[in-house]
Amino acid sequence: MKRYWYGIVVLFAVLLQGCGEAPKLKGESAMIVLKTPAMKYADMGFIYATPSEVKAEIYGSGQALFTLRITPQSVCTSRFACLDRRSFNARMLSANYPDDTLERIFRAKPLFNGKNVVKKRNGFTQKLLMPGKYNIEYTVFNNETVFRDTINQILIKIKRMRG
Repeated sequence: MKRYWYGIVVLFAVLLQGCGEAPKLKGESAMIVLKTPAMKYADMGFIYATPSEVKAEIYGSGQALFTLRITPQSVCTSRFACLDRRSFNARMLSANYPDDTLERIFRAKPLFNGKNVVKKRNGFTQKLLMPGKYNIEYTVFNNETVFRDTINQILIKIKRMRG
């Protein structure tokens, strides 16, 4: 009888441990360029993603220079306080962008609900123009993502290093 209860206790402990684990972050090394009027970083780093968040770290000389964490509610950086997505866009990118723009760039997904997407064999391009507000060329091809807005002087480039 003791063996029976011992087995149940061990099984219960194993089940609880499995439920308590945080989701594993999938990490990729990447060359990351972030150039906006408010911030400028360009170096090697890592991008970690789960279904609910994206985290990017940029390193220089082996030291973490910049950390960016994007959740469904906010964008946090190592240099600025956490801001809700809309406030982050207004302060760091453009108030005219949808709230999920930065996350979609880091996930290499189409922007603006897929407006003007031209699919290609290994990716897609988008050209988005709202005179006086933004002029975006966005390309995801193979392992490279390039977002360029000439009106707002923004360049975000991510080259994933896949083996």
